[in-house]
Amino acid sequence: MRSKDYRDIVIRPIITERANLAMSLGKYVFEVAMDSNKHEIKKAVEELFKVHVEEVNTVIVKGKRRGFGRSLGKKKDWKKAIVSLREGESIPLFEGA
Repeated sequence: MRSKDYRDIVIRPIITERANLAMSLGKYVFEVAMDSNKHEIKKAVEELFKVHVEEVNTVIVKGKRRGFGRSLGKKKDWKKAIVSLREGESIPLFEGA
């Protein structure tokens, strides 16, 4: 089995009003690869952002149904990870948002 690159696990940060509220509690939200697990997500965030991760929670977000002309379609499902950091640590990428 080939090991995954950390940038393949953490796809992008999620910046919404709810995610901004979570940031004040030391939690950061990311879109992650569907086949990644909590251990891989923890290691990837620690290596990419040089922080200490306390806890990782994951949610599979179901894609919405959409109409494309006459036919119906569906957006893809995706995985969201809520990462809790050690007290007093932050990710500077989010601070300017």
